This record gives sequence, structure tokens and C-alpha cells, in this order.
Amino acid sequence: MYQSDNAPVSVTQLEDMLSCPTTGTIEVLGSIEGDLLILGAGGKMGPSLALMARRASEMAGVDRRVMAASRFSSPDARVYLEQNGVETLVSDLLRPGALESLPEAENIIFMAGMKFGSTHNLGLTWAMNAYLPGLVCDRYRHSRMVVFSTGNIYGLAPVASGGSLEDDMPNPQGEYAMSALGRERVFGYFSNARGIPQSVIRVNYACDLRYGVLVDIARNVKEGMPVSVNMGYFNTIWQRDANAAALISLAHARIPPLVLNITGSQTLRVRDVAMVFGGLFDKEIVFHGQEADDALLSNNSRARTLFGSPELDENTLMEWVASWMQQGGLMLDKPTHFESRDGHF
Repeated sequence: MYQSDNAPVSVTQLEDMLSCPTTGTIEVLGSIEGDLLILGAGGKMGPSLALMARRASEMAGVDRRVMAASRFSSPDARVYLEQNGVETLVSDLLRPGALESLPEAENIIFMAGMKFGSTHNLGLTWAMNAYLPGLVCDRYRHSRMVVFSTGNIYGLAPVASGGSLEDDMPNPQGEYAMSALGRERVFGYFSNARGIPQSVIRVNYACDLRYGVLVDIARNVKEGMPVSVNMGYFNTIWQRDANAAALISLAHARIPPLVLNITGSQTLRVRDVAMVFGGLFDKEIVFHGQEADDALLSNNSRARTLFGSPELDENTLMEWVASWMQQGGLMLDKPTHFESRDGHF
């Protein structure tokens, strides 16, 4: 059985690693003032981000409330946060009066949104991704904000280009990507109109060993399923590094919003990644589809200039994914559908 050095071997250890503050997060959470409220904190990234903020604040010697608001469709996430010192607030953010019932907070991280199932529920998709942001900006007009967004807003970029840059013209494919761009535009309007400092982080694709593009590919290889090369290239980033970047970007919020691509530094080829997993699992690989010369890719050079490179490189992350899978680690069964080229999720 393949086992990578230093890879987590239990959910407890994985959660601890994902929420472990970086030096940068401790410095930022020690320098900014006020409480922190995370809206839409019950998803895949939210719990570890909230706990990282809690731990970083404590390590910086700052007494602040770290609050996580969500419907918490997974009760386990709420229990986990409460047990670790994060206040949880059960809230359907679209419900009339919901935002008004939430506490004041000088710092807001907006993680709410809808992607998967968006094609079949377009009204809710646009309400969550483009209507709710206006309500949040009206409610928290005096706060500093970090807005989670997505590299999907760029559309496909030539592989040879090295990925889309923050100032490139968006070309969203499908209503999920269009509504995500709508989210950015609404936040940007209120930033300028109400004087709200913001940073917008376009994440492309986070991986925590239980889900992610690497997990999707590794699972197909391990189970002898065909690996699609329709989207032949991709970027990915260790979830801890993505969460750290989000928290650090609080210190860089400005008017108009600062936009940052948050992803890994490498352009990974699906075929090459599958071959790595094939070697680690000792499996033959079956490919299907046609590789194109463009893909959904982001260039993270601006974020690297501000924060430095992600602490965990993609090669080590691949080894960790293989090790986790070989030992039968828990999976979230939430495929990324990264292979979609038409924006339908």
C-alpha cells in the first residue's frame, strides 16, 4: 500500500492540518480590529477557514468573536465548530430579515453561493450569487469584506498563455459562471457606492484530500474508470493555502475591490496526473475524450507577489491524495465536474 511521508492519516489530523494558521494569518488576524463573521460557512471550505481564523486570533493574542452563519445542512459541521470555539448561527440568508438578525461584525467573509445543481435551479442560482450580495452590502455597509468567487468567470484560456490574469476580460460560460460574475459586479458596485473595502478571491480549485480535481482523477484511476481529458489541464491548491489567502486578503481589502486569483502555481495536465496516480496505485489507465489547447486556467502571479507561493506544492498534494485514498480515507462524494467545458453544473 502506498503511504506518503507526512500525509494525514485520520480525519482528525486532516482537519487539524487544514485549520492550522500560517504565519501570515496570525500576523493579519493580530493586526486587524473587530469581530469576524463568515457568511455561508457550512460548505466544504467554510469550517476549516472559520477554525483557522479562531486559532490565528488566539495565537495572535486577540480576543474576538469568530462567527459562522449557515443553514448547516450538515449538523456535524456545526458541532465541530462549536466544540472548537467558533460561534455558529443557523440562518437561511435569503429569508427576509435573516441578515438583520445577525450580529454586527467589522470583518465579513462571504462564502455563500450556488454551483452544483445550478443548471436545474436557475432562479435560486441567481438569487444566491447575485441578489444576496446586494443585501449583504446593505446590511454590513460599514464592514471590511472578503468575497469568494471563482475562476469560472474567465472562460477557457489557451494553455500556452499560462492562465487568465485578474485584468483579463471575463467570458463566462453557462449561468453559474455568469451569476458568479454578477456577484462580483454587485459587490463592486456597493464597494464604490458605499465605500466598502473589499478583496475578491477567485478560487480555482481547492483540494482537501476528501474532494477536489485530484481526488476525482485519482478515484477514477484507482477504480479502473475512464479518465476524461476533455478539460485537459487544470489548476489546484491545497485547501489550507486557499483559506490562508482568504484570511490574509482581509488586510488588502480596498476600494475598488482588489481581485486575486487563488490557486496553485502549476498548470497540471490531466494525462500526466492520471499517470502519476496509475504508478502509485499500480493501475492501468483508460482515457476518453479529446484534449483541447484551452482550459479553465488561472495565473496566480499577483497573489504570489502579495503572499508568496502556496506552502504545499501540487506534487506533494498528489502524493497525499493517493496516500489518503489507499488507506481508505473518508470521501465527501462531491465531484468537481471540472471536465465540463460548457459551464453546466
